Amino acid sequence: MINTLPRQWMNEQRRLGHELCLVLDSQNERDTRQLLVKSSGHDHYLSVYNATTLANLADAGPFIFTLEQSGNRRLDDLLDHPERNWGWLASVERGALRGLVHHWQQRLIVETRPYQALYRFHDNRVLSRALKHLPPEEYPAFLGPAISVCYWDGAAWNTAQNPAPGTYPVPDKPLWLRTPLPHPQASEIRRLNAHRYLLAEHVEAYANLAEEHDPDAWLRERLALADTWGWLEPEQLEFLLIQSLQAPGFALPPEWEVRGDESPVEHFERVRQLVGFWRGKGPI
Repeated sequence: MINTLPRQWMNEQRRLGHELCLVLDSQNERDTRQLLVKSSGHDHYLSVYNATTLANLADAGPFIFTLEQSGNRRLDDLLDHPERNWGWLASVERGALRGLVHHWQQRLIVETRPYQALYRFHDNRVLSRALKHLPPEEYPAFLGPAISVCYWDGAAWNTAQNPAPGTYPVPDKPLWLRTPLPHPQASEIRRLNAHRYLLAEHVEAYANLAEEHDPDAWLRERLALADTWGWLEPEQLEFLLIQSLQAPGFALPPEWEVRGDESPVEHFERVRQLVGFWRGKGPI
């Protein structure tokens, strides 16, 4: 039985003269993507990663398709199996496909080290979590040209309306990147991103560490220490990881421990000044 809410939403959006788009997870829905590519004109779909720094991942990245009235049946399998988390639906002004793709191309990379990662906007769980926590006035910068969206939130179908569809620059500190994650998922994402950061930026020191320690266990311990100290800002975590890699035996000296009722900020500033003094770069 096909879910009724997305069908009703699609019919209403078409009645209003809007064009429908399917945001598809190409990696996990390759057969569906191929079927849609073969049955769609070249101007009715785009790879989001194409023509970006992620072009080498284009085949596994998300695709966005415009949906013709006659193509509804191709969605039956997707709508019947939302638990596959295949993506979501959006409505736009006619001819706005390229604008929608460009909007998300600008939001693909989370630029903060050591958390630099891809933003999985095409994952309906990511979209659902963002819309749940964003105030409606933040929807335009997040959804861009999308007039309305329809998505599976893990338990039911939902829709959201964009109060001011259009073209917007990426905010300096996008609120959707500060959406809370379930703790186990957040911890795993942070560990993976820290691991990738060390491989990319400090591979020699990281390799030396691996000769004496299990890198995964060491990294988990470092991240747990950051949590204990309340060093949750990217600058603080990057500092902790680099200094730990450079420390004798990959262990920090006792002077790094929290003193009395130091706040995380006071603690971090004291340790940073201490490191600078040891290196002859400033007073203590």
